[in-house]
Amino acid sequence: MNLKKMILVAVLAVSQTAAAVPAFAIPASTQSITGNVAAAVNTTQTVVTQEEPSATDPLPLLVTEAPAGTVTPTPTPIPAATAVPAATAVPVVPAATPTPLPAVTQAPVDGVVPTDAAVPTATPLPGSTQVLQPTTAGLTTSATGGGQLILMMNSNKMYRNGTPYTANQPMAVKNGVSYVSIRAMVEMVGVSYTYDYKTKEVIVTKGTSIMRFKTDSKIYTVNGAKNTMKGPAYQFKGTFMVPLTSITYALNIPYTVDNVQKRVILTLNTKPTASFTVQPTEIYAGQTTVNYVTSYSSPNGTPMAEEQWGGNKLDMYDQPGFYTVTYSVRDANNLWSDPYSVTIQVLQPNQPPVAQFTTDKDEYKMGEPVILTDTSYDPEYEELTTTWSNRGLAYFNPGPTSIQLTVTDKHGLSSTFEKTINITSEQLYTQDEVAKLFTIPGDVLTFDGGLIPGLPNLPYNLSSDSYTLIRSNSPETVNTEGVLYRETSVGKTRFLVHHMNNMTTRQKLYVIATNNGIYPATISTEYSGIAGPVTSPEYTGRISIQKYYNSMITGSSASQIVLQPGQSVPILTDLNKIAMKPKEVLSLSADLISDYPILYNVVMVEQTKDPVAVLPTLPILDRDGVHNRGTYPDSTRIINVTDVVGTTQSKLILGDNKNDLNLIGIDPMTGTEASNSGNFGVLYKIVLDRVAANTLITFNPRGGNYLGSLLVNGTIVNLPNKGSLSSSDMNAVVFRTGEYEGPVDITFSVASGSNLPVNFVFTPLPAKK
Repeated sequence: MNLKKMILVAVLAVSQTAAAVPAFAIPASTQSITGNVAAAVNTTQTVVTQEEPSATDPLPLLVTEAPAGTVTPTPTPIPAATAVPAATAVPVVPAATPTPLPAVTQAPVDGVVPTDAAVPTATPLPGSTQVLQPTTAGLTTSATGGGQLILMMNSNKMYRNGTPYTANQPMAVKNGVSYVSIRAMVEMVGVSYTYDYKTKEVIVTKGTSIMRFKTDSKIYTVNGAKNTMKGPAYQFKGTFMVPLTSITYALNIPYTVDNVQKRVILTLNTKPTASFTVQPTEIYAGQTTVNYVTSYSSPNGTPMAEEQWGGNKLDMYDQPGFYTVTYSVRDANNLWSDPYSVTIQVLQPNQPPVAQFTTDKDEYKMGEPVILTDTSYDPEYEELTTTWSNRGLAYFNPGPTSIQLTVTDKHGLSSTFEKTINITSEQLYTQDEVAKLFTIPGDVLTFDGGLIPGLPNLPYNLSSDSYTLIRSNSPETVNTEGVLYRETSVGKTRFLVHHMNNMTTRQKLYVIATNNGIYPATISTEYSGIAGPVTSPEYTGRISIQKYYNSMITGSSASQIVLQPGQSVPILTDLNKIAMKPKEVLSLSADLISDYPILYNVVMVEQTKDPVAVLPTLPILDRDGVHNRGTYPDSTRIINVTDVVGTTQSKLILGDNKNDLNLIGIDPMTGTEASNSGNFGVLYKIVLDRVAANTLITFNPRGGNYLGSLLVNGTIVNLPNKGSLSSSDMNAVVFRTGEYEGPVDITFSVASGSNLPVNFVFTPLPAKK
C-alpha cells in the first residue's frame, strides 16, 4: 500500500469514529460529552466494525451442557489482570499491545477473541434452537445485590465489580452506532437467552419479560411490543452484535459514560424482592385465621432458594393490638432481599349489637299515636340494619300488643328486643285520621283514587324562565353506536338524557361540547344529577333527580370550562366514568349556561373509543317511534297560587296536556315539530303563598307507576320512601302545615322512567285531640 492510500485509510477510520452519534447522559461527576460511546473510542485501536457482518453465522456452538437448575460458568476471568474497582481509573491498553491472556484465551494480533475460548457455556440442544441458561459463577456481586459492569471502549475487556473478563467480541462502532456482543452482555447480567436458527433471533428472558432480537433488523420486541434500535442487529464471526443503547434499555440497565478513561459503566441490580399480603383485611383476636400470601421476584428470573419470617407471625392472634411481621427471601445466587414488613392490626372480637327501644308510655287508647324511640347501639359503633315487627302509628285492637325490633350489624350478628304495651277499649282517632295526621313525609297513605279526578283544580298564575331543554330520550334503547342528539344552544340550557345500552359490548355515553365560534366560550354548570349504569330505568330516574335537587341545595356541581375556538371536549364527565354493560341505563339531569353558542352532541360509543376522534364518523340515529326527543324553549314553569289553599280539598294536576300543556319544540336532526309528552325535563316551581293551617299535601300518580322525589321548602322528600307508587289509591305525604297559615314552595321535575300525569292533593286535616 503506498503512502497516499495509507493516509486515506487512516483519515477514513478517524472520521468514522468521530462521527458516532451520542446516546448517553453523563452524571455531573464525569466529563460532559456530546458524542456516542463510539465518539470516545481510542482511534489507535483496530476499528473492527468496518468489516461486513456475516448474515448466516449463528452464535458459536457451546462445549458443555449444565444439568437443569445448576449454575454454569461465565466468561473466564483473566488471571494476570488486577481487579479494577469501579471508582479507580481503568488504563486503556492500545490495540497493538494487548494484555497477554492465558494460552487458551490469548487474543490474536487483530484483537478478536475466539468465541469458543472466551465464553464456555452449554452444548446446543438438538434441533433448531440453542438454549443457554444464566451464568453467574465467578462473578463478584455486592452484598446489597447490586453490581457494576464496566465495558472498555473499542476493547473486549469487561470488569464485573472489579474482576476482569473477556468478551467474545470487542465493543465496536458500525455506521456511527456502538455495538456489543449480546451474549457477553446477558451472561454478565445473569439472564437466560436462546438462539433460534430458523428465525435467526436471539431470545432474552428476564423475569417475565421476553425480548427478541433478529439478525439484520432494527426492530426488537419486548413481550410483543415493537421497539426501534439505532442500527440493525448483525452477526460477525459467530457473534451476535446489538446496539449498546438498545440492550441496556431492554434490560433496564442504567449506565454512564466516562469519556476520559474510555469506558461505559453499567449499574446492575440482581437482588430479589419479596413481599406479602395478609388476608382477610379484618382480623379479630381469637376468631380469625390469618393467611399470608407471599410474592417473589428476581430481576434476572433467578429462582428462590429460601424464605425467612421474622417478627410476630402467628396463624391466629389471641389478643388485640398491633403486630409487625417481616419476610425475606434468598435466591439461588445466595442474594437476600430487603426485609418486607407489614404491621397487622388485630381487632377486639366483634360483639353483637344491642337492640332496644322505648315508648312514651305503656298504655294507649285505640287510635292514640305511639311514639317509639330507637335506642339500639353497636359496641363497635358500626351502622345497624333495623327491622320492626308490628310497628304502627297507633293500634286499634284493645288488649296487650307486642312490638319487636331486630338490629343486625355488618358481620351478621343480630339482637332482638320486644316490648308489650296495653291498648284500652277507649278510642281517640280513627285509622283514617291517624294516617292523615301522623304519616311522615315520604310514607304512603291510602285515598280512594277514583274520587281525586273530581276534586276542583287549583287556580294559578303561570310564567316561565327561558331555559332551553334538550331532551335526549329516543331511541331510548340504543342498538348501535351513533349520535343520539345534536343541537346548538346558547345561554341557559337544560339536559335530560335517558338511554339504555342494547348492544353486546360495553358502551359509554358522552355529552360533547364544540365551540364553532371565533371567540373562547365559557360553559358554566349550575346543577347536575347523574345515575347509573344499572338495569332499572325507574331507579336511575329517581337517583338522578335526587342528585339534581341536592346540587341545588349544596352547589356541589358548580363548575366552569372554557372552550377555545374549534375545540371539542366531553362535559358532565361523571356520565362516562363507568361503562354501561348490556341492558344498563344511564340518566342525566343538568342545567348549564354558555356565553356563546355551543354545539352539543350526545353520543354512545364502545368504551375504548375516543368519542371526540370518532364523532365525525358517527351516524345520527333515528327516533324509536315511542319515546320523545326534542329541543324545547321555556322549560322552567313557575306556578304561583295566591289564594288560600287547603280550606277545602283540591288538586293541582301536572303533565296531562290539558290543564298543563306539553312544551312544543323541534327535533333538530329531522327538522320536524316535537311535543314533549309528559313534560319530562320541565322544572316546575310551585309557589303557594298561603297554605291554611292543618293542611295535608300529598302526591298522587295518575298515569302509572311512579318513583321519584321533590323539594319542599328546601328539603328533599322521596316519592315514596319505600317501594314505588304503583296505584292511583296511593298518596305519598309531601308536607303537613302546623297550627298557622304560611307559604310552601315545591320544586318538582318528573323522574325519567316514571309516568304522567300526577296530582298534588291538598286536604284539610281533622282536628287534633
